[in-house]
Amino acid sequence: MEADPGGLAFLPLGGTGEIGMNLNLYRSGGRWLAIDCGIGFGGNELPEAEVIMPDPVFIAERREQLAGLVITHAHEDHVGAVAHLWPRLRCPVYASPFTAAVLRRKLGEAGLAGEVPVHIVPLGGRLDLPPFALQFIPVAHSTPEAQSLAIRTPAGLIVHTGDWKIDPHPLVGPPTDEAAFAALGEEGVLALICDSTNALVEGHSGSEGEVRRSLASLIRSIPSGRVVVTCFASNVARVESVALAAREAGRSVALIGRSLRNLEAAARDTGYLKALPPFLTEDSMADVPDDNLLILITGSQGEARSALSRVAADTHQTLSLGEGDTVIFSSRQIPGNERAIATVQDNLVRRGVRVMTDDDHMVHVSGHPARDELRRLYRLVRPRYAVPVHGEWRHLAAHAALARELGAEPLMMEDGDILQLAPGRPEIVDSAPVGKLALDGNRVVPLAGGVMSARRRMLQSGIVLGSLAVDSGGRLMGEPRVSAPGLFDPQDPESERLNRDFGIAVSELPAPLRRDDAALLDAAKAALRRALGKRLGKRPMVDVHLLRV
Repeated sequence: MEADPGGLAFLPLGGTGEIGMNLNLYRSGGRWLAIDCGIGFGGNELPEAEVIMPDPVFIAERREQLAGLVITHAHEDHVGAVAHLWPRLRCPVYASPFTAAVLRRKLGEAGLAGEVPVHIVPLGGRLDLPPFALQFIPVAHSTPEAQSLAIRTPAGLIVHTGDWKIDPHPLVGPPTDEAAFAALGEEGVLALICDSTNALVEGHSGSEGEVRRSLASLIRSIPSGRVVVTCFASNVARVESVALAAREAGRSVALIGRSLRNLEAAARDTGYLKALPPFLTEDSMADVPDDNLLILITGSQGEARSALSRVAADTHQTLSLGEGDTVIFSSRQIPGNERAIATVQDNLVRRGVRVMTDDDHMVHVSGHPARDELRRLYRLVRPRYAVPVHGEWRHLAAHAALARELGAEPLMMEDGDILQLAPGRPEIVDSAPVGKLALDGNRVVPLAGGVMSARRRMLQSGIVLGSLAVDSGGRLMGEPRVSAPGLFDPQDPESERLNRDFGIAVSELPAPLRRDDAALLDAAKAALRRALGKRLGKRPMVDVHLLRV
């Protein structure tokens, strides 16, 4: 069955069936609305790609029908891909003041400053992008100014939660506007498109206020040595809590890491962190005694190139930690990052550093709703249908079961499914092409394309390069050579035997073949593969450089 181009439909291109890379589309009356445009991280499963993002080809081909892109909040998995993918969309972007400040810095780094039309929507504001009428609803989360969306269309009212929680004491920004959700429930909600991250977690996610009190007590109890805290850079309330705890303990605060510096600037530009003096720089912190210093640093997820990873490996240019120092991980482990985080923590402990985590101290609460909060929202909104998003399949399934208990009919889907919500009974009626892109330096390439596939094969099996020179008559000039970095050391006797086997194989090729560049290259690659098969028992990537003299 084909989708009704005029009907109301929902299409996730990223973030449903996975955590990260959120990119959601709504269609009504032949027009499209995009919500969020985020990144994910390759991790151990995709070592060839550090940053990945959803492929927007479906909506890029329809960008004339794209009313706009709305960003719900400033986390990387919701805003991080805008600077990379906007040239394919070329639509207006709408965000809260803080989110817009974060986004503009990203656009400036990408050379798009002034080119992307970024429009600020106030907290709790309204926006008409016909046929979509949007109402923004402030919600608590682990970054300022997160907002859910009430999307009114001729076919019905949709509530898109984005990331949210219920926290009576969020510290920075207002608490979740439960009255607004209750009013929507009275109006009648067709479908709730809702965060599933903590759908397996019973109880409540906890309050940022609890973390502030605990951090103050914990940091005050560390009498000596440097204290280092790592957290998500975008968690302005957490940064403020750490800084206030440091001040109470008689410690000055320094920041290390570009993302922390950028978020501090965005926060101060939009009126946050007003009670705190400017933080110390890496250079100025050298003048502060160890017992009077607290350092906020990036790298809570074990990112290989982060500041904390380099400190743990003792390769950071300005900071070295050791006996008597303490590192507090004020963050959760994003699924897939467990091994990288454990490596950083092991390296720190090996250097004599004391490591504290949320396993043994109250230093973090989640920014996503646990099951009690989901129950509360469903009782307020009373949707007819529930569409779990923002989670892996086990999260989506747990969310769907809970929604059914609470009277909503769950609709399960994944990236690429086109769910027609109206007219008629909701059902998946079509699919859209989905895929992943990788950020490779400053360019974006298909994750499944030739470049990244070759990178993956190099990482798994290595690469071997053969070089040979022949004259115009096809005679070999000198000895062919083989380079196999990561497979053989140059001094390895096996390397010399490989050179000899390759040289013999090339010299035995027919003379007419050696006079044809294309045929010679193909035959030389085949000869090199045969030589490697005997020596290695594996199939690395093979290439041959031919010099015709």
